[in-house]
Amino acid sequence: MIERLVPRQELKADKSSWQKGHGDHPLDRFLKEGRIPHIWCSGCGIGIAFTAFVRALDKGQFDCDKTVVVSGIGCSGRAAGYLNLDTYHTTHGRAIPFATGLKLANPELKVVVFSGDGDLFAIGGNHIIHAARRNIDITVICINNFNYGMTGGQGGPTTPLEARTTTTPYGCAERPFNLIYMAKAAGAVYVARWTALHTYEMRDAMIQGMNKRGFSFIEIVSPCPTGYARRNKLGSALDLMRFYRDNSYLAAELDPENTALPFKGRVAVGKFVDIEKPTFMDMWESCVVSKARK
Repeated sequence: MIERLVPRQELKADKSSWQKGHGDHPLDRFLKEGRIPHIWCSGCGIGIAFTAFVRALDKGQFDCDKTVVVSGIGCSGRAAGYLNLDTYHTTHGRAIPFATGLKLANPELKVVVFSGDGDLFAIGGNHIIHAARRNIDITVICINNFNYGMTGGQGGPTTPLEARTTTTPYGCAERPFNLIYMAKAAGAVYVARWTALHTYEMRDAMIQGMNKRGFSFIEIVSPCPTGYARRNKLGSALDLMRFYRDNSYLAAELDPENTALPFKGRVAVGKFVDIEKPTFMDMWESCVVSKARK
């Protein structure tokens, strides 16, 4: 459904105050204030990633009237409801088909998918593979918290081996997806990973991804103290952030195949893919439209 409920100008009739840095917080113009406070748990990394995205909109000077955010179901999917943009909160796993349709219908739009690992890589897994293969010009921001946090902490496609969830009480016996490797192998032209601790790097990666022509993918490794950390005795949200501080390493030159996230171990972060190739619309023009005109 479309989440634009109140016209932007009605929320902020006098923009001069925030443009000059006075009055309300200067980023309030990006938010639907009537939807705040948010639903995320204390210590959840989604709020940090959400703030980084709002700051990316601001620093990147993106036109809010031509920027659209699409999300699916889950904790991360609620981000669309808080943004004072045209946003779509779609059915479970279908964020990318909606985003693809928006981009093809209006190529001038800047289309961003903001959703979680379960929504994008479980029920929506086939969609993300083919969007990357086609090089659809959209940006996908995936918040990876290793479980289905909203529905009770079940195991998902990124749950590490041996990790405990409500559906793997004795430890997960399935090997998880390496999202960085999957995105690269499927054809993404921009692939990066940061943790919730890397706020500035995360923001800048979002700007780079949104400015990239083609399918860009950004994974944010996010603490889930309620649904995941508690069952695995990983401590508080601050303990998780300390873990990211002490165990993250910049590995921009590392082959994406070697960037798998372990249950307890070092986390490779950085920009792993940044290449140029024709987008789906470029190929459509050259392979279909040009031949039809002949």
